[in-house]
Amino acid sequence: MRERVGGWLSKPFVFFSIIMLFKIYLVKIVVFNESSYWLPLITDIPSVWVFFALIEWFSPRRKFGWYLTVNLLLTSIYFAVIMYFKYFGVIVTYHALQQVGQVTEVRGSVMSLLHPYFLFIFVDIVAFLLLMFNRKFRAWGKSLAVRESKVIVSAIFGVTLAASIANIWVHRDTINELNQAQNMGIINYEANAIVASVGQDLGDPSLVTPEAISALKKLGNPQAPLYWGQAKDKNVVIIQLEAFQNFLLDAKIDGQEVTPVLNQLMKEHFYFPHFYQQVGQGNTSDAEFVVNTSFYIPQHGAASQDYGNAALPSMPKVLSANGYQTATFHTNDVQFWNRKELYKALGFDKYYDASYYGDEDLVFFGSSDEVFYDKTADELLKMSRSGKPFYAQLISMSAHHPFDIPERKVSFKLPERYEDTLVGDYIQAENYADYALGQFFDKLKQNGLWDKTVFVIYGDHLGLPLYTLSHHEKKLMEEIYGRPYGISEMLNIPLVIAAPGITEPKVLEQTGGQVDIFPTIANLLGVSLKDHIHFGQDLLNETDNLLPQRYYLPSGSFVNNNGIFVPGYDYEDGTVYPFDGAKPNGADTTEDEFNRALELLRLCDSYVGNLPNHD
Repeated sequence: MRERVGGWLSKPFVFFSIIMLFKIYLVKIVVFNESSYWLPLITDIPSVWVFFALIEWFSPRRKFGWYLTVNLLLTSIYFAVIMYFKYFGVIVTYHALQQVGQVTEVRGSVMSLLHPYFLFIFVDIVAFLLLMFNRKFRAWGKSLAVRESKVIVSAIFGVTLAASIANIWVHRDTINELNQAQNMGIINYEANAIVASVGQDLGDPSLVTPEAISALKKLGNPQAPLYWGQAKDKNVVIIQLEAFQNFLLDAKIDGQEVTPVLNQLMKEHFYFPHFYQQVGQGNTSDAEFVVNTSFYIPQHGAASQDYGNAALPSMPKVLSANGYQTATFHTNDVQFWNRKELYKALGFDKYYDASYYGDEDLVFFGSSDEVFYDKTADELLKMSRSGKPFYAQLISMSAHHPFDIPERKVSFKLPERYEDTLVGDYIQAENYADYALGQFFDKLKQNGLWDKTVFVIYGDHLGLPLYTLSHHEKKLMEEIYGRPYGISEMLNIPLVIAAPGITEPKVLEQTGGQVDIFPTIANLLGVSLKDHIHFGQDLLNETDNLLPQRYYLPSGSFVNNNGIFVPGYDYEDGTVYPFDGAKPNGADTTEDEFNRALELLRLCDSYVGNLPNHD
């Protein structure tokens, strides 16, 4: 019996199948929390056997080396799936290869996500490489060069290829990508992503009209909108706060205010508590794109990379046509996330990047927020002397994940239970970001720009991914919220609009997203967007909203006035996550909203995907 078992294990097909099965179970447990032992045998092993059958058929020599190579390839895919899921909560595909050039810039964030036990997935490969120095092992490897029966190999190849295709075919229409990957199998899902993107029809862009969008969103389009033109010819400063979530506002940790500057601002001006991120793979750069265009992000890649060459209709171009000078400010290198092309596409007159700010008082990968705001305030004053109003977008960066700001910047004393946690580090980083923002506001009040400017402050994306937090960190978040930390809390970012002399203390409860900022500013400035294609709405005059989501949530997800909907196979088996910890209600969402959200995404993809290239 022992000899028979040993004989089977000496076959690389069987030996490596067992190894791959363990790795598949690891991925399934980490990503899907799956406990089924038999499901991976149906969904994942057949695609692995397709590779192994090809090795048996075509490689009688160096067979062991080919098995090791395929093992390394598949293991790398599984490892990437785990790592990517731990931050984004999605299954990585080949589209993420565009991000490879960004990894060195954010290596601190990447390394912080790398739990040591994830590396166990490579243990066998390391062991094999070390054993290659052993003569007996090399001899064993050469002994595996015996070709298996062509009939058996052909049968295995045919059956497993058919099973893999069947897994893809049966689940190809599943709207939720996580469900799709779980039921197809990881390798099948990756293959389907490649096939599905080939020859994708963008549709007829002439069908994308303001009337079509308005009908899908069911907009009221008031004849006499509130606040119309009340900030006409005022400067506009948009401040995008890195990884800033809404719970930070008015939060206290053992009596200490986390964000005293923004707390004061929100109490004196317009504050939108139900405001949500709409970014994807590009994170910060995606937020810049969405805010400046009022378009949705592309389905897979970063907007700056997928749409960076397009001649984008945008807020900088519209405001420029209305007499504004425009500029964007960022302490990172403009080449990062293809921003140089994105800024051309958006039509900014000028950009300021690391070459302007230098390497003074470095925090993470650029000058500190204090340096950033100080130098930016000086430049804004210069711009104001031209006599023309300006539009400036400011991208803060010091509170970037993994939030390990230098000790010299830490002024928030953490309680012991928060020490050495991601939540604690996050709170300290955002407390510093709030302090630096206060320095900026003080300087603008001193140089006379404060009263002449409309300020729009929002978070670019979440800072604390639900999938990354430990059990203890989730308990800390539950302590802060007074309820479990979930999807509706994670995607909630703040929006504050402050126009001294115009805005008053007011909490606006209507749902909004980053796509709505452009039309809201246009209303305040008295700039018409009647014939301008955009997918957002004026938050000061529309109380009902429908915000399609993608990437951080599966396709078909949306935010409405009641909460966030996430589909399963389709609408019928979806889940609703109500706002503010409320209990789900059958009337929270409708299938009509689900279909309209998908159509809005389709129209946006069609319109932007068919735009000509910029000069």
